[in-house]
Amino acid sequence: MLVKSTHFPGEICGTRNGSPLLFGVKTDKKLKVDFVDVEVSDNLSSFPVSENPQLRTSQSRAFFAEDGAPSAVEYFFSSDPASVVEHTKKVLYLEDNDIAHIYDGELHIHRATKLTGEESTTRKIHDLDMELNEIMKGPYKHFMQKEIFEQPESTFNTMRGRIDFENNTVNLGGLVGALSGIKKSRRMIMIACGTSYHTCLATRSIFEELTEMPVSVELASDFSDRRCPVFRDDTCIFVSQSGETADSLQALKYCKERKAITLGVVNAVGSSISRDTECGVHINAGPEIGVASTKAYTSQYIALVMIALFLSNDSLSKRQRHIDIIQGLKNIPAQIKEVLKLEDKIKQLCNDWLNNQKSLLLLGRGYQFATALEGALKIKEISYMHSEGVLAGELKHGVLALVDEELPIIALATRDSLFPKVTSSIMQVTARGGRPIIICNEGDDVAADMAYATLKVPLTVDCLQGLLNVVPLQLMSYWLAVNRGVDVDFPRNLAKSVTVE
Repeated sequence: MLVKSTHFPGEICGTRNGSPLLFGVKTDKKLKVDFVDVEVSDNLSSFPVSENPQLRTSQSRAFFAEDGAPSAVEYFFSSDPASVVEHTKKVLYLEDNDIAHIYDGELHIHRATKLTGEESTTRKIHDLDMELNEIMKGPYKHFMQKEIFEQPESTFNTMRGRIDFENNTVNLGGLVGALSGIKKSRRMIMIACGTSYHTCLATRSIFEELTEMPVSVELASDFSDRRCPVFRDDTCIFVSQSGETADSLQALKYCKERKAITLGVVNAVGSSISRDTECGVHINAGPEIGVASTKAYTSQYIALVMIALFLSNDSLSKRQRHIDIIQGLKNIPAQIKEVLKLEDKIKQLCNDWLNNQKSLLLLGRGYQFATALEGALKIKEISYMHSEGVLAGELKHGVLALVDEELPIIALATRDSLFPKVTSSIMQVTARGGRPIIICNEGDDVAADMAYATLKVPLTVDCLQGLLNVVPLQLMSYWLAVNRGVDVDFPRNLAKSVTVE
């Protein structure tokens, strides 16, 4: 919340409680220090006051230049660093219960409550690791389209410096300090919302396989509502693009109170989840402006796979599986680039059949169930077309009643151990007049023979196939939205960072 009054010109107060708030700081001279001291009070009435009254004290030492003279400062207020990068790369993040007061170029940070022993008495001024051109559309019509086509680069950046492809090893510096505690955990709980929840579902199986630990995946809002039992020998993984998702932060607070190990997987450096968790991994996907998450999904997916690999680095029995996955990851950026060549075919498919449809089903099984859920979410939130992701094994338990010649059905039938079961589900659909669009592997004639249309993607390791299968669904949701004339980047009723419960 920001407070501005005509009675106090040139003066503004800002405070944070739950939702994010940051200040961009712009100066002509180099700052003397890279932090601002927190001025602690027992209560609001004890804040230092001047004759007016105004909350003025001596100028913060951060805003003196190296030569000792006060430095002229500009401030920019925002909830998202991407909005201030065109003005400055220096930002300061407020914590809950901070009250920032700016007057006559001076910034002071007060506290509405006492600092606990674990809380910092300073607020660090961070340097943003992003460029202005990263938040511009460039040659693309929409941010979402740009971000879909950035995935070969963003997935590479997620892995860069963390995977040694020659020696087939993974090193995640952000987890080293907590590694022994995580390995001793009784179970893992993955907690997220929306698209981030789907990345957790997509990687749960590989976590269980490599770590040999029980893994549960929870929607943050439901987890908090149920007040799920959490113990100190649990590891709780929080996945969020923004790092500011209110439901996830509420669940994080709950888990910390119960002394569980907390691990964050976020895109936004300096976000609440990245600061409040004990350890974590930044996905390094770069700024994502479009409300519908695309490149953050694939980067989160890879980050979670890398965590599973890192936690089982010393397992001899899993060594060959490790090598296969790591070499599969090496090829992912180039393979995504190949999948992006399907754009014209997907655009034509939307024009010929899907544009005027009111509903859509997506079928997936095993690793591809999460892909079906994510594809359905993208289509409904961007094109406003009802879509539902269905576990192929549940088709006979009710969903089959919806199938007819008119209902579009997309089936994910890439080659893995469950391929025969998925093809059986597709046969059930075609036997009832359904005309499925099948996403299958290149050269797969078995799936192609059953399809109304096919979208063929490269073959990779089973646990990574979802990284390739989701891209055609992202493109499909984009072109459905464009053809319907809706706002692709900012769909109605939705926000990029969900900072309220």
